Amino acid sequence: MNIAGKILCDIYKTATKEEMYLYLSREDGFKRVPEALLNQFGEPVLVTTMLLAATKKLARADVIKVMDDIVRQGFYLQMPPPPMPLKEQL
Repeated sequence: MNIAGKILCDIYKTATKEEMYLYLSREDGFKRVPEALLNQFGEPVLVTTMLLAATKKLARADVIKVMDDIVRQGFYLQMPPPPMPLKEQL
């Protein structure tokens, strides 16, 4: 899974909550994801597959944290960003 600091990662979205993503190693897939999380996540839809490495930049997550969570617990759950305060939307 983590050969030379790289992880082949599948990224899934859910229809239940916009901008929530589940990052999994291609090698382990869903086998290390708790059943309770899978039930809340709903039907996963594959968005993309990418090779994660410490030098890779992700739009809304720290790649080191993502990789660490995948190795340690089998997944990384990216939550939606907090809503913008009303003043900043104007």
